[in-house]
Amino acid sequence: MKTVRHSEQTLRTALISKNPALVSQYEKLDAAERRLMNEAFRPASDLFGPITLHSQSDWITSHPEPPQDFEDFFSDPSRKTPSREKHRIYIQCIGSLGNTRIISEEYVKWLKGYCEAFFYGLTVKLLEPVPVSATRCAFRVNDSTKNLQIHAGVGIFSFARYAGDFYSSSYKGKVKASQRQSLRDYSAFDNYYTPEVTSVLLLRSCKTLTHEIGHIFGLRHCQWLACLMQGSNHLEEADRRPLDLCPICLRKLQCAIGFNIVERYQKRFTNSMKKNSDPKNILKYS
Repeated sequence: MKTVRHSEQTLRTALISKNPALVSQYEKLDAAERRLMNEAFRPASDLFGPITLHSQSDWITSHPEPPQDFEDFFSDPSRKTPSREKHRIYIQCIGSLGNTRIISEEYVKWLKGYCEAFFYGLTVKLLEPVPVSATRCAFRVNDSTKNLQIHAGVGIFSFARYAGDFYSSSYKGKVKASQRQSLRDYSAFDNYYTPEVTSVLLLRSCKTLTHEIGHIFGLRHCQWLACLMQGSNHLEEADRRPLDLCPICLRKLQCAIGFNIVERYQKRFTNSMKKNSDPKNILKYS
């Protein structure tokens, strides 16, 4: 195992910047907000730790890419910022989820509440689910695992990598006949295995959903600290990612959306404590 550990000065610059205008912007944050953010460059911090690499197949090793500090993010002309006209996140399920309609609906409602708390200040709207064929999206069958992988931007897929045995040889969702007759042939998804909705699937869904939406707002893969925005090359690496952002990526998201950081954490806590948002309410149906 290898630890990616940056110096205090490097992390301070990545978070605050040396640009006087961005430094001034940082200093305008509330004292409580700055106290949390400053944990980024505190060596003994209990809140934010370094990135750990467990194999050569981990993302940072196998996908070299330039790091993005706050100044890089702020200066990116292509990053998205919500406006009065565009302030909603739309979630649309592709394919079936769970064993029953009740489970599927509760699962997606739970994700909606989580997403609204994570991207505090924006509203989340659920769209009617659609079959895979309606998306006209490209898909492939993984050469080694024979599992279906669909290319659709941001989405929740029952045939994605949420099942615990997705990479194992005994995975029930393997495709036996992967030959595609035409570009409109989506028969590979007919009667495809739907994993059971569990707390593990919910956890992985929350991570994947917020990670991918983070990209929409201009956050690139994090290489500073253990963070939700770390890239992941396989399920084990994805499971090691924390649920939340490191201070550097949190500042990026706060800059994009404009929320109060303390209020966002309060909302996330309140959301997690709501009885109707408890994953156990979903699991009781299974």
